[in-house]
Amino acid sequence: MLLLEMFRIAGQSIRANFFRAFLTMLGIIIGVAAVITMVALGSGAQQAINDQIDSLGGSILSVRAGQMFSRGIASSDSSISVSDADALARDVYSVTAVVPELSVRKQIKLGSANRSLSIVGTTPNFADVSDYPLLYGRLFSPGENAAKKRVAVLGGGVPAVFEKDPAMLIGQSLNIEGTSFEIIGILEEKGSIGFSNRDDYIWTPLATAQYRIAGSDKIDSISVQIAPNVPIETAMIDVERILRREHQIMPGAKNDFSLSDRKQFLNIQQEAAKIFSYLLAGIAGISLIVGGIGIMNIMLVTVTERTREIGIRKALGATRTNIMTQFLIEAMSLCIAGGTIGIILGGSASALLANLAGWQTPVSVEAITMAFFFSAGVGLFFGIWPARKAAKLDPIEALHYE
Repeated sequence: MLLLEMFRIAGQSIRANFFRAFLTMLGIIIGVAAVITMVALGSGAQQAINDQIDSLGGSILSVRAGQMFSRGIASSDSSISVSDADALARDVYSVTAVVPELSVRKQIKLGSANRSLSIVGTTPNFADVSDYPLLYGRLFSPGENAAKKRVAVLGGGVPAVFEKDPAMLIGQSLNIEGTSFEIIGILEEKGSIGFSNRDDYIWTPLATAQYRIAGSDKIDSISVQIAPNVPIETAMIDVERILRREHQIMPGAKNDFSLSDRKQFLNIQQEAAKIFSYLLAGIAGISLIVGGIGIMNIMLVTVTERTREIGIRKALGATRTNIMTQFLIEAMSLCIAGGTIGIILGGSASALLANLAGWQTPVSVEAITMAFFFSAGVGLFFGIWPARKAAKLDPIEALHYE
């Protein structure tokens, strides 16, 4: 009953000086709202990266040509070829698909518009391996690749680059540096993956890109899709062994190619997003500390204002523990009330961002719990000094205080 009475008195004290109490809680409100919003934004960023990782389909390894250094300048030695891709598809049993790619950047003319875009020559199975759904039209066939047909499949972002309606582009022609290509398909947009936006690529048969666009039989990279339930490390060892055999690299000699897991770049981004969300939450947490200092300041003023009241209570038998508990409850009540309002505001701000900006900003129970208990802890920590000061007052001196 005594504890309930203390909470009742704390509520009366807050209501008696409501405006001052609200200004005191403002730092806590802003701090908690900021923590909730920042944690939600960080979670949204992590979810976006997870979606990117899922959009890759199966685990994919990327094989690229090695680099040579001449006078401090790096250049590709074009050490991989279509025969390497054929060897991987034939001899590596831990992979399900192999996709060679040749990428060049060219001027593209579509109608009256002219843009510089990346042209990627590849095999017909590229869309299945990279999990690119087809929006309109069709993909090119193995026969069109063998015949070096001038056909093109547009990435989902290319129509917007040329300000065209995607559905109207099927069957039209685009010009790649003087060579006409028929548009046969358009892929769905997937957004940027890693450090590039493949939605803005134009895809053509590999043989067409080699002999009609690039004028070279070399390729830039090979994407290797790992079979289900096969560890990435096992597949990397198998791929490296076959490529070293094909390139006749002696034991102990360095590879003339590079091998990487495509997902590792997104995992790095995920770690960076996690660290950034913690940083933002830490910065927002500083507002809680500032709010706690405001709580301590106002509680010290309250102790001074209620000196005679404290003297009367002590004269009537209140112990130091009773007085200290009373003022700690008042400080914690201010912080908990401010924390509750901050949680509501933070959740509302996260929902507003999700609706207006299209971001995924989930507010987790863990974030709400953390903000609530942290705000209560701030009230406890910063309320100790004023409460001890009140508890130590001499009742005789307090009764004579004017």
